[in-house]
Amino acid sequence: MPNPDAPDTTPDVTPYDAVLLVSFGGPEKPEDVVPFLENVTRGRGIPRERLEEVGEHYYLFGGRSPINDQCRAFLAAMRADLAAAGIDLPVYWGNRNWDPYLRDTMAQMAADGVQRAACFVTSAYSSWSSCRQYRENLFDAVEGVEGAPRLDKLRHYFNHPGFVEPVVDATLAALAELPEEVREGARIAFVTHSIPTAMNDSSGPPEAGGGAYVAQHRDVAQVVVDQVAEQTGVRHGHDLVFCSRSGAPHVPWLEPDVNDHLEALAEQGVPGVVMVPVGFVSDHMEVIYDLDTEAMETAEKLGLPAARAATPGDDARFVATVRDLLLERAAVERGQEVARASLGTTGPMWDACPVGCCANPRGERPALCGR
Repeated sequence: MPNPDAPDTTPDVTPYDAVLLVSFGGPEKPEDVVPFLENVTRGRGIPRERLEEVGEHYYLFGGRSPINDQCRAFLAAMRADLAAAGIDLPVYWGNRNWDPYLRDTMAQMAADGVQRAACFVTSAYSSWSSCRQYRENLFDAVEGVEGAPRLDKLRHYFNHPGFVEPVVDATLAALAELPEEVREGARIAFVTHSIPTAMNDSSGPPEAGGGAYVAQHRDVAQVVVDQVAEQTGVRHGHDLVFCSRSGAPHVPWLEPDVNDHLEALAEQGVPGVVMVPVGFVSDHMEVIYDLDTEAMETAEKLGLPAARAATPGDDARFVATVRDLLLERAAVERGQEVARASLGTTGPMWDACPVGCCANPRGERPALCGR
């Protein structure tokens, strides 16, 4: 029989009465592909022929992006993790670019009487496309929705142990996949989504001078390399490289492209490479096409032994990161001091984005979750 005098050990999530998973979205059948790409590129004047060309990547996989299924798996794992910890909160899901759309999710949350929700975004770094654009989408989603809840975006987690530790283990596993004779000399290529150089230059708070997107990736890469060295006794050389460039040819984007980088490694006589998709939380199209298909074909053509590390996906440590950030932010909102978990040199990130952070390259737009 429960002891009525025993202290209540249920985690306190006040003032939150819901959690919202915010993601990118993706097509789920061939006829979705071009309409989805039109949503992604709306306002950029990209011709339909170019969208159909990009769509061929999706058709290689049956016209279905893996991202929505990955979100469903993550949602199930998150709900189970919260319940196991005694946290009884409804968990919602909304996408920027495909069903379930954020706007529809906001309407449902309002109808359910949700007052205040903590938002976990499936994008870990600072830039307009990886942070502020989501905040702009959240503004659009609640605008005009009667009774829409207040939304608080949980802090960036690129350097949270629950994200980094699965990346370390995945890197070790990928190294073990390489032939033994090339393993010690293998180089580690940390891969993330390329963005325009101007967007990187304006990422982070204006007073910090920009460059946060690249700096954050480099910080995480160093942590991973250091931890791999601790466990194996081998310090591998490493690089930050990019994939999925999609802009006009005359606009500078972050380089080198992963395929160009593989060619350079082969020319230098590097015996093997591990590609670590550190910029992605799960196996998005950019991973299964750009790395598993295109980059692996490049490596095979070059005769360069290569392996690809897994993304965190629904690793229990990554799933538990949501709970940790939720409880941390709830305590902050109640005025309590909290210990914030982080690895590397950047330190734990802010709760509310600073004024002017990660400026929209096409002009100012209203956004939620900032100061």
